[in-house]
Amino acid sequence: MPKDYYEILGVGKSASPDEIKRAYRRLAQQCHPDKGGDQQKFKEVNEAYQVLSDQQKRAQYDQFGTTFEQAQAGGGAHGFEGFRDFSSFAEAFNFGQNDESVGFEDIFESIFGGRAERSSSRAKRGVRGADISVDVEITLEEAYRGVEKEISLYKGVICSRCDGSGAEPGAKLKECSTCQGSGQVQERRGGGFFTFSQVRICPTCGGSGKKPEKVCSQCGGDGRVKENKILRVKIPPGIQDGQIISLAGQGEAAPYGGSPGDLYATIHVRPDPRYKREGDNLIYELPISFAQAVLGDKIETPTFEGWLKLKIPEGIESGTTIRLDGKGMPRLARRGFGDMMVRVKVKTPKRVSRKAKELLEELKKELE
Repeated sequence: MPKDYYEILGVGKSASPDEIKRAYRRLAQQCHPDKGGDQQKFKEVNEAYQVLSDQQKRAQYDQFGTTFEQAQAGGGAHGFEGFRDFSSFAEAFNFGQNDESVGFEDIFESIFGGRAERSSSRAKRGVRGADISVDVEITLEEAYRGVEKEISLYKGVICSRCDGSGAEPGAKLKECSTCQGSGQVQERRGGGFFTFSQVRICPTCGGSGKKPEKVCSQCGGDGRVKENKILRVKIPPGIQDGQIISLAGQGEAAPYGGSPGDLYATIHVRPDPRYKREGDNLIYELPISFAQAVLGDKIETPTFEGWLKLKIPEGIESGTTIRLDGKGMPRLARRGFGDMMVRVKVKTPKRVSRKAKELLEELKKELE
């Protein structure tokens, strides 16, 4: 069965490149095998992003629809562009294991002696800092109102003495002897016909192309140190259990002045003893007496905005649901609120007095 890449990433067909990227990063974090995720799902997410993040491939996919894979297999003017599965072959030769992932476009350019421009541009940007994943627990009421939480992290930050350059203040920078100032090195792997050339970031200078004559005494030339940091995460109203909030640039600092990683906060909403949550709706179970069920009543019912007087109609049956419009959870990133569903449960007393029994007997005869 043909795969729906939009459905795999959970975005609409009109999604912008930024929306596609955000969806991919969120799913990649959830499904990554190193974090206990589904390996097959992780592969599908990567495959979908590989197509939808490329303007030309996305246009082909939108044009051919369910026949996209067959159209790619036909080759035509696009040559090797449709050979997506070659990436797994590259993994067999351990490509992309040194802080830098290599796409199949890079590999094919290397096979035919070309220089991978994308790898070059990545090298100039330097090594990227590692992402950080944290878990944040909140109450259901905090999910209703929105809350700001403090997170304490012991992480790599930019060295204050050298501002991330790795050089002792006043020391000069010289050309890196490993990469001759290019910021990248080339490695050849394999043998015979399958000899591959991989361009990656220089491990000595981290892609900067320069090394200090005297390294910073505080960070040892790495450009970063470990410190305790307090971060504040704003959690929006209506967030659901398991959703992830990303904070760009709040991950680990990168060595040699590279760009920092991101922080991913997975939100865990604690169950509330009063309510059960179903999407944006809240389920509240209201116990009432037999007399209240028969005669009707007005009963104080709790909501997150205070107590509400709920009218119980005469003759209500146990299990009946009364809907309170707009008294549920806020709709995340949308206007309005869900509803509160009040489920009435008629309590049957296990013990009654003699007088109560007599009255119930009389009531029974009256009702018959």
